Amino acid sequence: MSRNRTHIRTRTHNRTRTRTRTALLRWSPLVPATVLLLLFLAGPIGYCVGIAFTDTQLTGQESASFVGLANFRHAVTDPAFLNAVVLTLVFTVVSSVLGQNTLGLALAGLMRRASRPLRTLTGAVVITAWVIPEIVAAFLLYSFFERRGTLNALLEWLRLPTQNWLFTLPILAVSFANVWRGTAFSMLLYGAALDGIPQEVTESAEVDGAGGPRRLWHITLPMIRRSIGTNLMLNTLQTLSVFGLIWTMTRGGPGNRSQTLPVFMYDQAFLKSLIGYGTAVALLLLLVGALFSAVCLRLMREEVRGR
Repeated sequence: MSRNRTHIRTRTHNRTRTRTRTALLRWSPLVPATVLLLLFLAGPIGYCVGIAFTDTQLTGQESASFVGLANFRHAVTDPAFLNAVVLTLVFTVVSSVLGQNTLGLALAGLMRRASRPLRTLTGAVVITAWVIPEIVAAFLLYSFFERRGTLNALLEWLRLPTQNWLFTLPILAVSFANVWRGTAFSMLLYGAALDGIPQEVTESAEVDGAGGPRRLWHITLPMIRRSIGTNLMLNTLQTLSVFGLIWTMTRGGPGNRSQTLPVFMYDQAFLKSLIGYGTAVALLLLLVGALFSAVCLRLMREEVRGR
């Protein structure tokens, strides 16, 4: 009996060692990528988390001290921070949820019915706006909205009143600029989603007398709802981090009327030298993006399970 038990233990131990060795061999190709992620992603994030709980300044300070949650408490009571939160919400809703999402779906639908030359021309124009560098797009849109720019020249030609758009409506001007630059992604994603709708479903709805709005609401949108969720999540995350476009066009002004959270963070950290406070704001923005992503992924996962 003792020999059998010893033999069984030996076999179990050998199996465990074999499984461990197999698991190590299976995961070993991921070790370099994991090390790089820890080094270049988790490392800087951890360093920033540490700085957010200090009063670190860029200049004029011999040493930093630990201040706990003081930076975060200051943020939630700072009128400038609350103004940046509101403007970030307006910028995100107008340029991402309403602008890029709606316009991208409309362009994808229209291009399915357009002639080949028109599809080629429209696709080239929209995608060009997407692939050009952000700084170039910002200067183009600045020259479009500037007081002596293209938009006012067109309005003068049409005998319509002009204004300094970057002064009177700065947050809407930068929102339009973000729509112009980022709609191509939504158009391409929705184009692929619409191509996946069976043609016989649309034809059956047309035979039953369903008009365009009814087909859109009862057939098209339900069948591409996962693509809509994915597009909204990715576009919203990208819009939350937009900095160069706004900084080049308005620098967050006039005053702070187009100062979204990334611009506010840059202003506090590098212009006012409050690195600790600026990093705390960056962590709050990162937390918002992470929570939004988690909610979207959870909703899409539950939808897949429901099917």
